[in-house]
Amino acid sequence: MLSQLNAAALRGVDALKVEVETNAASGLPSFTVVGLPDSAIRESRERIMTALQNSGLKVPPRKITVNLAPADIRKEGSAFDLPIAIGLLGSIGILDAGLQDTLVLGELALDGTVRKIYGALPAGIMAAQEGLRRIILPACNAREAAVAIAAMRKAEKITVHGVATLTEAVSLLKEHRSRPSVSVEIRDLFRHTADYPVDFSDIRGQQTAKKALEIAAAGGHNMIMIGPPGSGKTLLAKALPGIMPPLGFEEALETTKIYSVSNLLPPEKPLLTERPFRSPHHTTSNVALIGGGTNARPGEVSLAHNGVLFLDELPEFSRNALEVLRQPLEDREVTVSRISATTRYPAGFMLVAAMNPSPAGALTDEDGNLTATPQQIRRYLSKISGPLLDRIDIHIDVPKVDNRELFSTTQGEPSATVRSRVMQARAIQQERFMNDGHQGVFTNAEMPPGLIRRYCGLDDSCRKRLMEAMERLQLSARAHDRILKVSRTIADLDGGGAITLAHLVQAIQYRNLDREFWNF
Repeated sequence: MLSQLNAAALRGVDALKVEVETNAASGLPSFTVVGLPDSAIRESRERIMTALQNSGLKVPPRKITVNLAPADIRKEGSAFDLPIAIGLLGSIGILDAGLQDTLVLGELALDGTVRKIYGALPAGIMAAQEGLRRIILPACNAREAAVAIAAMRKAEKITVHGVATLTEAVSLLKEHRSRPSVSVEIRDLFRHTADYPVDFSDIRGQQTAKKALEIAAAGGHNMIMIGPPGSGKTLLAKALPGIMPPLGFEEALETTKIYSVSNLLPPEKPLLTERPFRSPHHTTSNVALIGGGTNARPGEVSLAHNGVLFLDELPEFSRNALEVLRQPLEDREVTVSRISATTRYPAGFMLVAAMNPSPAGALTDEDGNLTATPQQIRRYLSKISGPLLDRIDIHIDVPKVDNRELFSTTQGEPSATVRSRVMQARAIQQERFMNDGHQGVFTNAEMPPGLIRRYCGLDDSCRKRLMEAMERLQLSARAHDRILKVSRTIADLDGGGAITLAHLVQAIQYRNLDREFWNF
């Protein structure tokens, strides 16, 4: 008898419907899985047969053939265990053989327990798009799938059921009466206040750096901080997510999909409502940073989508690892090409980098002498290429904190106050772009050249000052555009009027590291 139901295969951060066809025929007993399965699926025979036996479900000797269609798309992972087991029970008459409206996912333990899978959120979205009526998956993934159904506004049409064991799944499918399904209320997931580890009020001194962070958050600009060890660069970076606008629902859904397919979604959070902060070690490989690999997975740049990617000790990263950042910084996505397929991962992150001015740490000692030779400093700084530096909008110096500020009892501005100004500036930008029909642009940092010319107009005095700065600092055309974007953001924080000379000069000052360090 032929049994049919549905499973899901992941492609990037999306899911594709896979039809699981199971046929049990008379003949020499065998168990064959076709349809480009990977080794985890080919090994599922032992897990499935043992789980069925330990669950008290007897399968008579049959020639069993399982087809995963479409057959030209490679299927990966252990989430096919439960659908193959259910299909097998349907093909021998224990369950209904017609489950074409049902999506089943789950890994089986030998005792019949249904284990957690990854990618439940995109699988739920796919089920809603394909018009399926029921989803059965591990209990620990049920709320995640329910978020997808709520996001697609199909809660009244699709039921989500979480099961803990194979026996429970069989009982669910045998019942003809409806069983209460799992559901979530999206508004409830956003009601709790985001808890970021560092508040702006916790940081002593560094007013210049704090202002630069505010500008970066308001316009979505990339930023690099240079200063001696212990000056607070890491603390400043960790405070950045707390002054960024709260995640919107669409942003939260995009971010959660990435964490879902990466198997990094916390069980208690079916939807991520806080902006991610990723801080990979400088020994991170190119693949771990950018994504890909034999079984393609999102890298750190995608895990930081809609959040912050913090690269501490920037020159300690390999030159190749830093150069692969150039494409996602421009395109806000990563393209991973393999022989079998080309996969795209979103990578709309804010890059925040930190580094020492010298390989010895501080640039000078207590007597004002260089801590390393000019050649050593030049070699240390040359690890960061000019094209990568051009893609970083704001460069700031973070000096050592004065002891008087360190022991001061004066409380600084909290993150909530700074965030309110950032949100006002973001609102100005979004209204500007939406009113002119630019739906794909949300921040000043995302403006293409045409919008830069339109929204970053300068008067004669500003044009003259910018030309002088470009000649003095030997800036590239890309750096020219970055200065205009930062100027626009500073003006938006000042109410959204025209760019003035004061706004432009402040933006130019954020490129002073081009002269002071990279031309050392």
